[in-house]
Amino acid sequence: MKVLRLVAVAALLALAAACSPGKKAEAPAAPGATKIRFATDWRAQAEQGGFYQALATGEYKKRGLEVTIIQGGPAVNVPQLLAAGAVEMGMGSNSFTVLNLAAEKAPVKAVMASMQKDPQVLIAHADQGLKGFADMKGRPILISDSAVTTFWTWLKAKYGFTDDQVRKYTHSNATFLADRRAIQEGYVTSEPYTIEKAAKEKPAVFLLADAGYPGYAAMVLAPDSLIANNPKAVQAFVDATAAGWTSYLHGDPRPGDALILKDNPEMTQDVLDQARDKMRAYGVVDGGEAKTAGIGAMSDARWKEVFDVAAGQGVYPKTMDVGRAYTLQFVNKSTAN
Repeated sequence: MKVLRLVAVAALLALAAACSPGKKAEAPAAPGATKIRFATDWRAQAEQGGFYQALATGEYKKRGLEVTIIQGGPAVNVPQLLAAGAVEMGMGSNSFTVLNLAAEKAPVKAVMASMQKDPQVLIAHADQGLKGFADMKGRPILISDSAVTTFWTWLKAKYGFTDDQVRKYTHSNATFLADRRAIQEGYVTSEPYTIEKAAKEKPAVFLLADAGYPGYAAMVLAPDSLIANNPKAVQAFVDATAAGWTSYLHGDPRPGDALILKDNPEMTQDVLDQARDKMRAYGVVDGGEAKTAGIGAMSDARWKEVFDVAAGQGVYPKTMDVGRAYTLQFVNKSTAN
């Protein structure tokens, strides 16, 4: 991903699309507040609930920030917007998004990991009798183009999956539903529920994180210039977002949900409710390292583990400095929320 070579014109066009009516949520301006435009990685959903909750309940505002959430989608490339300076901060979907930026020496770092567990799953039809990932060798697996250089590298390294198993996933469940042998990627918080609603039967769901997949997800990305010139604003954003996630998962989620539904009219309350239940049940946000170090926690060891798997598969040179990808400056402070 040659993020530094993408032209600013394309980035600004993408930003214009993202900012069209109904596609952004913002707090009222406050005198002297630091303005932060935050670009998400996809349309408004529960998987971004902590950000929307922090905005709706005033967590950003009370810390001196004037935050606007720019809703993502197919036409929005978050690293591109950051590279062009079109937004101040953005969301990195998974650890590989961040490592790709580091590989290009982009002046951007992950400053928090909202999700301790990447919610990535593989989904199979329950009548196929699959008990785990090892049983999936030789089966057709529907994955997106981006997955080929992300979690697929881990599956190949650990379970011996081969590239001839790959089938193109277009963010539709139709192919999976039509082929009983097919396996499909998804998020534990989303596709299993929509598949069950469509097929009237529960699929078999396999969470990569529960099999040892080490990646983080929903990371907050900040340019090196912002980290250096206004670390107070970055810390405020991290702390407010952590508070937003706590409130969204364990308090009254209605303020955040209202903003999500406003930004994304195609979203429904039942999808939001079940996704929130799944995030709690699986410890997606506040499990793992976050149990002791607070929401947003990251560690050198976890980053090295992700990098070593990818480098071992030739995705990155083994000499790459993984420390360029992230900073622990703003996290691992359990009392910061």
